[in-house]
Amino acid sequence: MEYKPENDEPIRIPIEDVLDLHSVSPRDIVPVVEEYLSEVKRLGLPAVRIIHGRGIGVQREAVRKILERTPFVESFSDAPAEAGGWGATIITFYRR
Repeated sequence: MEYKPENDEPIRIPIEDVLDLHSVSPRDIVPVVEEYLSEVKRLGLPAVRIIHGRGIGVQREAVRKILERTPFVESFSDAPAEAGGWGATIITFYRR
């Protein structure tokens, strides 16, 4: 996946079943997550985990708003405690 922030060089992010948003600028969360989900769909991964952190919940809400409007997302929920708890979201996708 390649994302190009405004007036910056492209950032290449490997597509795996986990996306950690800790290193992503808050202003870039929405386009990075949208692009990541598109690539995950293209690759056919059945489920992924997005780590957004605990904090005050701003990034968690942004991620979940994207998931609510993404048609190929079947479900999402907090990760199990050992996988980040409410600091991460597990997403499953509809099968093709």
